[in-house]
Amino acid sequence: MSEWEGKLALVTGGSRGIGRAIAAALVERGVRVVLTGRSEERARATAEELGSRAQGLAMDVSDRETVIRVIQSVFDEHERIDILVNNAGITRDNLLMRMKPEEWDAVLTTNVNALYYCSQAVLRPMIRQRSGRVINMSSVVGLTGNAGQVNYAASKAAILGFTKALAREVASRNVTVNAIAPGYIDTDMTRELPQGATEALHEAIPMKRIGQPSDVAAAVLYLASEGASYVTGQVLQVNGGLYM
Repeated sequence: MSEWEGKLALVTGGSRGIGRAIAAALVERGVRVVLTGRSEERARATAEELGSRAQGLAMDVSDRETVIRVIQSVFDEHERIDILVNNAGITRDNLLMRMKPEEWDAVLTTNVNALYYCSQAVLRPMIRQRSGRVINMSSVVGLTGNAGQVNYAASKAAILGFTKALAREVASRNVTVNAIAPGYIDTDMTRELPQGATEALHEAIPMKRIGQPSDVAAAVLYLASEGASYVTGQVLQVNGGLYM
């Protein structure tokens, strides 16, 4: 029997980019995947592309009541969630002197509050079944900082502290909590960078390439696997050596 058989994963922000790659990698291993996104149409379309093991649901991770309702519906239908990937996130870049309160609030609510909402909603069932994986998506920017991204860097740094504290709370119940800090990954956001900025990035990265969503998905597969059962409270950097 495969270690993945019978397991269910919830991937937030799973309708495109890194989230879609994570959902696809889990489906390929035989995991049942519920992927969420703000757009129900996009989430369902992505699930259809991934096949019968995938299900797409609309969920605004910044709204606690919505998160509780949707996650409860997943438990009602499937009776378990074994893997939670807190991947949903947004940017609202600006220099701090020009940053509007709504730009700060939107990023912190979506990137940080959502971890609280989603993780709390799945933890009791995971503790009862004495197994579970919580994997939180941070960023290299949460480790290094980046001009023009004070709100985003603050949110991604907060994810690291959240991960380590929660890992200590639930380790004795065989629930692991880890974070992944991707570097520059080929997504819609990085494709919008000017050509000169992209070339400069290539030079700054020791591996001389921008990462692929599949690179991050591979890290998720490891942290979700039985091989990582003794790994918790850690930050796995997937950045081509950009920050060591």
